[in-house]
Amino acid sequence: MRALLTLFCFSLISFVPAVEKPDIVLFLIDDMGREDCGFMGGKDIKTPAIDKLASAGATLDAFYVMHVCSPTRTCFMTGRHPLRTGLHVGVVRPWAKYGLPLEERLLPQALKEVGYSTSICGKWHLGSFDKAYWPDSRGFDHTYGHLFGAIDYFKHDRDGQMDWYRNGQPLAEEGYSTQLIAKEAVSVIEKQPQDKPLFLYLPFNGVHAPHQVPDSYTAPYSHLKGVRKTYAGMLAAVDEAIGHVTTALEKTGRAKNTLYIFSSDNGGPSPGTVTDNGKYRAGKGSYYEGGTRVAAFATWEGHIKPGTTITEPLHAVDWYPTLLKLTGASLEQKTALDGRDILPVLTDAAPSPHDHLIINASPNGGALRKGDWKIVVTGTQNKAKTKKKKAAKASPGVELFNLKNDPYEANNLASANPEKVTELRALYDRYLSEAAPPKTTEGD
Repeated sequence: MRALLTLFCFSLISFVPAVEKPDIVLFLIDDMGREDCGFMGGKDIKTPAIDKLASAGATLDAFYVMHVCSPTRTCFMTGRHPLRTGLHVGVVRPWAKYGLPLEERLLPQALKEVGYSTSICGKWHLGSFDKAYWPDSRGFDHTYGHLFGAIDYFKHDRDGQMDWYRNGQPLAEEGYSTQLIAKEAVSVIEKQPQDKPLFLYLPFNGVHAPHQVPDSYTAPYSHLKGVRKTYAGMLAAVDEAIGHVTTALEKTGRAKNTLYIFSSDNGGPSPGTVTDNGKYRAGKGSYYEGGTRVAAFATWEGHIKPGTTITEPLHAVDWYPTLLKLTGASLEQKTALDGRDILPVLTDAAPSPHDHLIINASPNGGALRKGDWKIVVTGTQNKAKTKKKKAAKASPGVELFNLKNDPYEANNLASANPEKVTELRALYDRYLSEAAPPKTTEGD
């Protein structure tokens, strides 16, 4: 009888269909303010497509990225903190003779191993000096867009050098880049075989400078002035583009099993005049919350509860191992991961898998968060301890904040909490000692 029951149970298990691999669409917006979208509380700019998608999933209220562009892209593509590769300080310039190291295993490469089609439409910004560093050579089946940052939205060049390609070949094409990226993405979706999962990476160059947009997008924002008005039109164009993408997924029947990931690549620059980071301190380029705690959400019908907000601290490096585990891709690789699987946080309200988050540790400064406490290290104070291991002391170069009581980092508690400074500085210095030499000292 027991043998028959065992056989019966085995038969039931064997006929349960495997969970279908979801399509994965990663929207990465360039230089967007934390509170410029409606789903984050923004009121100046209308973002109906983004807000609709966000409301169908979970807002990630404590989602951290890097302080500038290329380092954040490294996080998403590798699941490793860019301090491991020396890409943790500035961005990869058009003239740079380096890129994301070739020994790194990238997200599209891992997803291809388990049957995914992989496409990028938009901005790469992880190396262009040699074709071995181009996205065509790093796991993407289909590539479209540009390699540099800060290109002209209409001419598709930077400093007179054309920067627009399809599948590695130069492309002379007229049009506004945000609209062209959306058009290409829709084409990718429409051509995707129904029986094959898709990874679609959409790193828009919007809303990064130069601030350019067709006049029709700024018409509804006559109440705004200067660059803020142009920026509003640019974000409206990105919102429209995202709407075209989601509509294409719905029309092709793919939307019901699509995991949408949305994030800015850093905090908004020039907060208060161009972008809106709310009350969060500072913006792009800084290690305060306004520079690295960004607008983000995750949506997956039937898996992530709609209309929820997740306050657990999460990081861009987490998406790589999460997606690999979700899709059945191997996590075995030569380089150790910094990211953790956050799917239980998204689907089951589990706590963050991190004991602490390293925001950055470099010769120019950095920060680390553990629980509600955050240490910010600036300037010449950002040095690993000597062999004497002197206790860390409160100084102008070390700040301590309690984010639960002071999320906007107004009150430096370092002098009143020397033991907490010592604890967090020890963790910080460990990362600083492990960091590769920065490949550049330039900012964005």
